[in-house]
Amino acid sequence: MNIAEPTPIQEQSIPCLLKGRDLIGQARTGSGKTLAYAVPMVERCDPSERAVQALVLVPTRELAIQVAGVVENLVARQRLRVTLLYGGRSLRPEQTALRNGAHIIIGTPGRTLDHLRQGALDLSAVRFLVLDEADEMLDLGFAKDVDAILSRTPSNRQTALLSATMPNWVAGTAQKHLRNPITVEVDADERALPTVEHRVYSIQKADKMSALRTLLDQRDDAPILVFGKTKRGVKNLANQLGIFGYPVGALQGNLSQAARERVMRDFRSGAVPILVATNVAARGLDVTGIGQVINFDLPDSEQLFTHRVGRTGRMGKAGEAITFITPDDGRKWREIQRSLGLRFAVKSWNREAKRAELRQ
Repeated sequence: MNIAEPTPIQEQSIPCLLKGRDLIGQARTGSGKTLAYAVPMVERCDPSERAVQALVLVPTRELAIQVAGVVENLVARQRLRVTLLYGGRSLRPEQTALRNGAHIIIGTPGRTLDHLRQGALDLSAVRFLVLDEADEMLDLGFAKDVDAILSRTPSNRQTALLSATMPNWVAGTAQKHLRNPITVEVDADERALPTVEHRVYSIQKADKMSALRTLLDQRDDAPILVFGKTKRGVKNLANQLGIFGYPVGALQGNLSQAARERVMRDFRSGAVPILVATNVAARGLDVTGIGQVINFDLPDSEQLFTHRVGRTGRMGKAGEAITFITPDDGRKWREIQRSLGLRFAVKSWNREAKRAELRQ
């Protein structure tokens, strides 16, 4: 894969996992966490054994597809079969793949549980289990399904939890799933992402669209990711930008799986260099060279803020994160900064806009 040196999270995690230890791993986005667990996972699987031996659970379809791409590169010469399980498409091809034999499963919790309940999936031989984006996987939205899935796996399995953010409550919740885990923290105190320049603007809600257009008019060739809050809001924002002539795509949960894959294909290829998205794109989205992340709507938590801005400035490359703060966002923004342990300088957008006019 043309990788000469392991990243810090890989260097510290791989030996522990090869020794059979459970692990809690935290490292910032773009640090190589997927290979940190995928390399030892592949080493622990036996191609001669016709059974599911490894399971990776992820929160989104996009992340499932991305992780599968990495793992498939690793197993190309190993005679190991990788099967993807995620919603938004027919169950039948997945059922066929499971019948034909799978060694490694990468899936979202809901679809994985569907196959378990229908008897198409047997996890009784799983020896290696991963919760990718563990903070979300153990949160209320997924916790019930994750518990149901893990109850179908052997109690003596090896388990790894990895994420860019690891709130304190995760460690407590994780104790029932892991056995004497090793904790690896890399860049845990660098959540501001030193390769990302932050620009925060106080702005009136009515001025946000014109401000966004001003920013997009100043763009270079690098892809731009714009985060909205709701599915409808993202759809409307992308439609408005399209009417104004911007090359834009929209990614939100109401799209069919085919449409989501098409949007991501166009964004990755550069055919559509601006992507407006909900938080579905905050985790796991790996697009080379995203130059700018724009928080058009403020996220609800410090974790989401960290994951959003982590889409740029990846693997040591420079990036920029722009955040709009309306008067209604004041309290939430103070909570995010307090949770991060950081203070960002806030400028008035009106003053910035006037400076831009003078420069023109």
